[in-house]
Amino acid sequence: MSADPLLLVREDLRDFAGYRSARTDKVDGRVWLNANEAAWPNGADAGGAARRYPQPQPDRLRKALAALYGCAPGQLLAGRGSDEPIDLLIRALCRPGGDAIVVTPPTFGMYAVCARLHGTPVVEAPLVETANGFTCDFNAVEQASRDAGARIVFLCSPGNPSGATLPLPAVAALARALEGKALVVVDEAYQEYAEGPSATSLLGAQRNVVVLRTLSKAHALAAARIGSVIADPVLIEVLQRCQAPYPLPQPSVDLACRALAPDVLAETARRVATTCAERTRLAQALRCVRGVRRVYPSSANFLLVRFENPGAVYAALLAAGIVVRDMRQALGLADALRISLGTREQNDAVLETLAQLEAAA
Repeated sequence: MSADPLLLVREDLRDFAGYRSARTDKVDGRVWLNANEAAWPNGADAGGAARRYPQPQPDRLRKALAALYGCAPGQLLAGRGSDEPIDLLIRALCRPGGDAIVVTPPTFGMYAVCARLHGTPVVEAPLVETANGFTCDFNAVEQASRDAGARIVFLCSPGNPSGATLPLPAVAALARALEGKALVVVDEAYQEYAEGPSATSLLGAQRNVVVLRTLSKAHALAAARIGSVIADPVLIEVLQRCQAPYPLPQPSVDLACRALAPDVLAETARRVATTCAERTRLAQALRCVRGVRRVYPSSANFLLVRFENPGAVYAALLAAGIVVRDMRQALGLADALRISLGTREQNDAVLETLAQLEAAA
């Protein structure tokens, strides 16, 4: 059994009790007068359900998410998208102005944003570009973590914006090498679009592995803001004590539970398959467009593309009413755009716009 992850938590927070809300104690009653809630519903809330504070971690949602991700409910904490778990992890493990995090740019920007807002140093171990796309230099990540005394390593798989997946044996080896020194957090926001097992399969052997998941992408619930952090139960308890008292709005919980019903999950799986087919089709078509330097392999619901004139491409797409992500400010991507996969018609509109731009050149 690997080292207790509690030893990585800030010493001043290991026995931190957090805030005990009116919903902390699970009790039943007929007349609820313990939370200073309004006695009458708002006129816009016909059913009156919104006047009551929600459960911090509703059992039905937690169980449904745990079943979806193949873990025990005690290994999962639901939060506001993936952003809140990222922030919770940094706050719980990193002393402000002290313990660092390691990131692998180009990558999701919120790791560094949350760290800097917390006064936590950010150390970079950049991805390496190869003939097969971007890869992670795990030796460099390990060394950077050791040199900086980092408490958290953030890995993104499939990567945003790289689209590349990370080999689980290498992730497991990194976690073993950093055991007792750092958490290895694998952000799997796009895992539904990828082949192969989740990093949750590593949790049994390595207690310093943490996995982030979300309903925002494949499940089409970005506005509901439902994400999950999956980790050792000891660490989950710490994170929950650091979490806001009522993090999950009841309408979002209700919507998420409906979305996790078997028939809806089956439809989600069909749409993921359609998206993956469109990913292949669009990538092949883009590689035939003059002015496209490179289309990266992707295991996510987007394509990272390098252009000879990315500014002109971005402007032409915008003029056609098509908004893509400008990646030119990201490390090593001065000529790149990220194109999310839409419907077949939307993807065709991208190709048509590029064809018109090519014809006018």
